[in-house]
Amino acid sequence: MAKHIYGLDLGSYEIKVYDKKQDTIWKEKNAIAVKNDKEIFAVGDDAYRMYEKSPTGIQVAFPMKEGVISRFNDMQYLLQNLLKKERRFARGAEYVIAVPTDVTEVEKKAFFDLVIHSTARAKEVNIVERGIADAIGLNLDIENTKGILIANFGGETTELSVISGGGIVFNRLVKVGGITFDQAIATLVHYNHDFLIGRLTSETLRKKFGVVIDDSSFLTVAGRDLITGLPQRREISSTLVRVAIQEPLKDCLRAIQSLLDRIPPEIRKAIYKNGIFLTGGGACLPGLDEHMENALGITVHTAIEPDICAVTGLKQIIMSKELKKLAYSMLNESYRWMR
Repeated sequence: MAKHIYGLDLGSYEIKVYDKKQDTIWKEKNAIAVKNDKEIFAVGDDAYRMYEKSPTGIQVAFPMKEGVISRFNDMQYLLQNLLKKERRFARGAEYVIAVPTDVTEVEKKAFFDLVIHSTARAKEVNIVERGIADAIGLNLDIENTKGILIANFGGETTELSVISGGGIVFNRLVKVGGITFDQAIATLVHYNHDFLIGRLTSETLRKKFGVVIDDSSFLTVAGRDLITGLPQRREISSTLVRVAIQEPLKDCLRAIQSLLDRIPPEIRKAIYKNGIFLTGGGACLPGLDEHMENALGITVHTAIEPDICAVTGLKQIIMSKELKKLAYSMLNESYRWMR
């Protein structure tokens, strides 16, 4: 077994890493700043701090799109740059990577190739479905359960996983996430107030108000008046934010209901008994669990630390010989056709 073992959860906007030797979990923004479309100017947290504030000629981009790697070379450069920082990855280490569930095998292989062909010179790379990692991070007994539904609300997608008998039996990737809610908020502010706000401001409003029913709350934000063209500060109500979020959230609720309608009665009965479990950074949205309970008629549980639930599951998989069988390599005979 490799002396150094790392767990990687590569999200659309944030990379979460578990370091077994240090027994720590740390996070870094999944962003790069590109200068003049050819030179990489900054990566990680340094690049994200420039988002919506970068000067002319510098563009902040995200190497992942809707849960999968869209800019492989940029993503590899970002990962390799992280190796040079204080939390240096040891060469010849073993890696366990959480991957989206409802994606093609080729897209899964991209996660594998990202590490196996990097300067990390990995000794071994294994992957595990994020739904499984979430379930382990929630301390659920996946081997003996008759039915569990996990909804992972990420930056650009929501992953729905139904687990029964130790594995994922149904899954779906819904292209609705935190940025979808942010765009909906910015659009409604635009049309209702003729006021332009940035995505980061929309994110602040989302995290502040969520879908909680409270008509008396306001938050003053900075933006640009579209009538005069001048920068201003205005009060935005919690009601506007709630209404904006509810529309894209309906897509997630419809997807969950559709999934429940497709699964066998025995599994559906177990899910109604056990409830729905929320993970991912988007699960921190105020009032989300209560709103989903009212809409679906099922008890909803939110993870204690939903944003690091998957990487916490990877930690447990790495530490347990019994759980380690849940991870697998893409170098075995089943994936020979992809080599």
